[in-house]
Amino acid sequence: MPTSPLERPLLTFDGDCNFCRTWIARWRRITGDRVDYVPYQVAASSFPEIPHAEFARAATLIEPDGRVTHAAEAVLRALAYAPSAHWMLDVYGLVPGAAPTAEFAYRLVARHRGLLSRITRLLWGAHEEPPGRALTAWVFLRFLGVVYFFAFASFGSQILGLVGRGGIWPAERYLEAWRDNRGSEAYAALPTLCWLNASDGFLQSLSWGGALLALLLVAGLAPVPLLALLWLFYLSLAKIGYVFMGYQWDALLLETGFLAIFLAPLRLFPRPSREPEPSATIVLLLRWLLFRLMFASGMVKLASHDATWRDGTALTYHYQTQPLPTWTSWYAHHLPLWCQQASVASTLAIELAVPFLLFAPRRVRIAAFFPLVGLQVLIAATGNYTFFNLLTVSLCLLLLDDLALPQWLRRRVLGPAPAPAREVRGRWSPWVIAPLASALLLLSGHRLLAQFDAAPELSTWTRTREAIQRIEAFEIVSQYGLFARMTTTRDEIVVEGSRDGKEWKAYEFPYKPGDLRRAPVFIAPLQPRLDWQMWFASLGRYQQNPWFLRFCRRLLEGSPEVLALLETNPFPDSPPRFLRASFYRYRFTTPEERARTGAWWAREALEPYLPEISLR
Repeated sequence: MPTSPLERPLLTFDGDCNFCRTWIARWRRITGDRVDYVPYQVAASSFPEIPHAEFARAATLIEPDGRVTHAAEAVLRALAYAPSAHWMLDVYGLVPGAAPTAEFAYRLVARHRGLLSRITRLLWGAHEEPPGRALTAWVFLRFLGVVYFFAFASFGSQILGLVGRGGIWPAERYLEAWRDNRGSEAYAALPTLCWLNASDGFLQSLSWGGALLALLLVAGLAPVPLLALLWLFYLSLAKIGYVFMGYQWDALLLETGFLAIFLAPLRLFPRPSREPEPSATIVLLLRWLLFRLMFASGMVKLASHDATWRDGTALTYHYQTQPLPTWTSWYAHHLPLWCQQASVASTLAIELAVPFLLFAPRRVRIAAFFPLVGLQVLIAATGNYTFFNLLTVSLCLLLLDDLALPQWLRRRVLGPAPAPAREVRGRWSPWVIAPLASALLLLSGHRLLAQFDAAPELSTWTRTREAIQRIEAFEIVSQYGLFARMTTTRDEIVVEGSRDGKEWKAYEFPYKPGDLRRAPVFIAPLQPRLDWQMWFASLGRYQQNPWFLRFCRRLLEGSPEVLALLETNPFPDSPPRFLRASFYRYRFTTPEERARTGAWWAREALEPYLPEISLR
């Protein structure tokens, strides 16, 4: 018997084995202080009733009640003291064939510990103690706060012109229409705080209040309540934002923001040097979100059977036909064909192959970080994609761990030699995380398969389907996939007004192409949502875009909120009596044309988009 009674289970291992020490360090991180780990060379003398050969043969678990187990069962019983890992022991004991398979695998590993030790060092690194993720989560949450700030501030500066009382699609009328059509069901189908108040003042309070909360999150104050409020505020705005808030990055921000609530520590003033490790389950869910985002973006390109993606010419069109080009887009458009085709091949490889490395061992996962971030940097350098690139890079940060971060950052935030966090307080309970993760994984997996017509019917029970629909209304699971089909021509809508029906003057938008000599500019991470929506309107007809008629009506009324969204108002004294819109085919000028004329764009007139209208 031991010289003193055991207070906790004791797992012994070969202290001379590098492989054993490495994995014991990882198991210790899982079980915390619930289990003691001691080399058998030290512990064996305290247990004379156990033959020394048993200690040397395999890992041995000695529990306070005197129970002794060896090999795979000992390891699984030790890990089962952590609630999140108990399922492995359940499988071992309940699934037929699981126990002998686990014991065979243990013996196989034990016989090849030298080789496996080298493989472990190659894939996970030479350190025995696994790097933590507290600092990585700390950096991620601050990046997310920056994204939230740009999202709220950008929408807040436009909200009155888009959905205010004098805007294009007033939130008050939008909610009234939902209530008239759906009755009391409207509140569950359209979850938003604006049911309480949809006045201009309240809309601005949500927008600028969200921007302020985002700055407090960047400062590191009370992350959980701040993240919950940020998600609620942004959801409320997204639900009344109509088409102006229906972009994939809005859905991505809501899904990321929701998961971040459960990643953050439950403290008012957290410090990464003393915080417990963030939930590994939530980290995996955020990596799964990144996987779905990237893999679906690649798959939709192939599933669409778009010829330009298949023959490698997609980028010969993309730079000039994307929603809001930048001045660098002009130069990228004129790159040689071989470079464009190589870029297409690289994009598809990164989107389709690299995502599978997100769940690989540490060094492989860190290697995947660089092409994913590199792709986002190149996209941001040649186009205005709002806060999407910054948000995607934020998700990529979770592929790293604290040791992979710059040394100067570790020293500044953690100090010269921070003590490892031992407390489990300040972390979400596994009883909250486990059911949440199970539900989200099921729903997100089903939606990913459904996107490519490969999903089984989730449930034939009506109430279950209704429950799923209610959950999906909160935007915590979404579908992704950008540029399934490449637009090969750029047809711009030019809106013109007239007082007499003879002399027409064009309204100039601040960022979309208009004036041929005006250079395209960088505006990201802000998003001029009316300019963006004009690009989508040009892909169809005005009958398919009811908001466009309301936009024209506001111009005829001289709405100051809507006019504030434009670069110029050609009728400053009084609004025009007539309005019309025409299609123009835009293209980038050639280098010769630009050298001769100084113009970035060339255009030719096409057919009318909207016939002449007036308030009458």
